[in-house]
Amino acid sequence: MNKNDMRTLSASAQETLRLRVVKAVKEGMGPTEASRVFGVSRQALHNWLQAYAKGGESALKSRKRGRPIGGGRLQPWQTAQVVEAVIHRYPEQLDTPGFLWARNMVREYIEQQFGVQYTARHVGRLLKRWGFTPQKTVCVPLSAEQTGK
Repeated sequence: MNKNDMRTLSASAQETLRLRVVKAVKEGMGPTEASRVFGVSRQALHNWLQAYAKGGESALKSRKRGRPIGGGRLQPWQTAQVVEAVIHRYPEQLDTPGFLWARNMVREYIEQQFGVQYTARHVGRLLKRWGFTPQKTVCVPLSAEQTGK
């Protein structure tokens, strides 16, 4: 039994094939026979039938492929606003707990302001892309004059 690799077909050809196979099964052809006639796996056919049962023909439509362009869910103006906040504000000024920016604080700020959720790890990658680097805090002992002693 020679199965076709659907990945070699165009998106519209894949969609057409999915619709034809499901239609044939709905009109009475057995799934095993449809699998053999159309050269698709029984597992793929089963998945298409389930999708069709849940969402109709629209569930079998082709969707945009590949990685999203733009690299994220924040709009460019939102990204600029986050960068501006990290550069010019302390977290406590923006109702985010803490004194220094950390990945989790940036993540919370993004979620509060824009409703977009990222993992701390992803925020770390965003910060690196935006030109921020991890910094160690410098602990400078206070002089007697500064402490008032």
